[in-house]
Amino acid sequence: MKLILTFALTLTVALGLACSKKTDQMGRVRPGVDELSDDGRGLQGKDVVVASEKMAASLLSLPELNASRTQWTIVVDRVENLSVTQRQNVDLFLIRLRSKLIQNSQGRVQLVENLAKFNDLRARELEQTGDRFGQGGTGGPSKNVQPDYFLSAKLAELPNRETSYFLVDFTLTKIDRTIVWGDLYEVATNR
Repeated sequence: MKLILTFALTLTVALGLACSKKTDQMGRVRPGVDELSDDGRGLQGKDVVVASEKMAASLLSLPELNASRTQWTIVVDRVENLSVTQRQNVDLFLIRLRSKLIQNSQGRVQLVENLAKFNDLRARELEQTGDRFGQGGTGGPSKNVQPDYFLSAKLAELPNRETSYFLVDFTLTKIDRTIVWGDLYEVATNR
């Protein structure tokens, strides 16, 4: 009887744990994006989520931004990867931060597309007439929006034998090259 109760308890706990994990369409267990993978190494999805939430709150709480009578126009640049694994694309940090700013800014900031990406998209999608894009074509003349600020980040890593310390430095730079905001995300991970 004691063996049956032990088995039943073990089975109940196992089923409870299995149900608490998220599964994908193939039935594999996957951690949520806000959880750390048990066998994960280095930066994980949770780091992107935590960092972008923290940075959006920090940037949107700037007294200068909240006291401004005008909307701040920001272009999101890229993450400069100074880590050991430089081939890894870490722009996810700014991609998610950009979305959080759009969702939470309540009109205080206007995000504009990176000029190179915008020009590429415009060249592919708008008809050319004469020597100018959009003049009399499908898009009509475009309004020139100039950013007031540039949002960028740097990712650095200090590797050890078994761990790595990561530092992500987020920066908002005014068009006149003055840095008006900066904040850090730091984490130590297994290698």
